[in-house]
Amino acid sequence: MGPSSRVFTSVLVLVLSFQLSMCCTFTIYNNCPHTIWPGTLAGAGTPQLSTTGFQLEPGRSVRMAAPPGWSGRMWARTGCEFDAQGAGTCQTGDCGGRMECGGAGALPPATLFEITLGKGKDPDYYDVSLVDGYNLPVAAAPRVPRGRCNATGCAADLNRACPKELQVDGDGGVVACKSACEAFGLDEYCCSGEFGSPGTCKPSFYSSIFKNACPRAYSYAFDDGTSTFTCKAYDYTIIFCPVNGTKRSGGFSTGQAINGHGDESDPLAMASSATVVSFHPSFLLLSVVFFQAALNDLITSAFMNKVGAQ
Repeated sequence: MGPSSRVFTSVLVLVLSFQLSMCCTFTIYNNCPHTIWPGTLAGAGTPQLSTTGFQLEPGRSVRMAAPPGWSGRMWARTGCEFDAQGAGTCQTGDCGGRMECGGAGALPPATLFEITLGKGKDPDYYDVSLVDGYNLPVAAAPRVPRGRCNATGCAADLNRACPKELQVDGDGGVVACKSACEAFGLDEYCCSGEFGSPGTCKPSFYSSIFKNACPRAYSYAFDDGTSTFTCKAYDYTIIFCPVNGTKRSGGFSTGQAINGHGDESDPLAMASSATVVSFHPSFLLLSVVFFQAALNDLITSAFMNKVGAQ
């Protein structure tokens, strides 16, 4: 074996080792007309991601790698102000007053994307949860080499329809909508105490408001049947404000990169394209993204109309 062959073999081994150790990526896209500050929190027994909090301008995206078996949640903070040391506060979704959440979760109310990645051939489990309330609309779409998986999310603006007793007011109006559990602290809303089982904790008037607006999202703790999805994807694209397009000259901007993963394709274009080809330094990925059911139609038609208008 010549020197060039040995170098090629070494590179191939490194590439394959990386692909085995980092089974999935998360592409977080800000389609809101304002800046957001996404936060990430790893579940017990899994490591934190390469960043646990960062600023994301309108029309920008960030990609992060995750190891097999990783579990955790992601959300977007709004109305944040941080100093040079990363200390500050956010109107919604705050995580201990720091840019990097560093193991702190989102202060409710906040819309959450939750996921557990499967190891080996085991499936991933994912959902969008309104159990801790709502602050921003979000859609999550798996990208798979073949077949199809369900998109999920809550594309509706629940702040506009939030009951008065659940509203969180901020600059310019309602900035978030509390869950009934947070607002009233009653066991029947929190699914605790004597209501701590699926048989005793039932949908409430308030959780039904969330469920009617966002049928695929968790509306209360035991809302599993219509809210948890499975897939085996190599990327999950999480779009904040999926319906609220941001107007930019020359189209949507190229995203930032974390851990060497560039913004290989426009995640918003995926909503209108059945096939997306992405070039990676080591291999070519051919992915098919299918948005299904009412949420898919809503996101696709609304976004395409917005882009067409621009």
